[in-house]
Amino acid sequence: MESEIELMDMVLRLVAAAAMGSLIGLERELHKRPAGLRTHMLVSLGAAAFLLVGYEILFATAVGDPSARIDPTRIVEGVIGGIGFLGAGSIIQSRGSIQGITTGAAIWIAGAIGVACATGNFILAGLVTGIALIIVVVLGFFEHEVIYDDENKKQAKN
Repeated sequence: MESEIELMDMVLRLVAAAAMGSLIGLERELHKRPAGLRTHMLVSLGAAAFLLVGYEILFATAVGDPSARIDPTRIVEGVIGGIGFLGAGSIIQSRGSIQGITTGAAIWIAGAIGVACATGNFILAGLVTGIALIIVVVLGFFEHEVIYDDENKKQAKN
């Protein structure tokens, strides 16, 4: 089957998706969160793969019958919906406390990174990865060391 996207380009896009997803997943893994390295890599890789399959279908139908069209944005919608279920599964409620929301959001971001890689937009994928890491690492540190530490000090005084 002829393809508009060369094999090495597909490999590059898929490997980039898995690699960038791994950066988010590694942070989650190091903090012993429910969805870690492998989960984020697989979500990013899967999102990229689904969009690449959509491209292949689009190219195949365009060559065979120009009136037969698919809309790749519908594939993105499906990927987002599927990832939403994964993210929701990582959120739990325990003793009046909700946990896993950041992990759920990180899974969602991993999907966005995969989609960006599949389109060949490595700059966007890299920017999203970098900003997400700043949010989970730097702001996570600030949140736990400054905000929660102040709250613990106030509770200790009472």
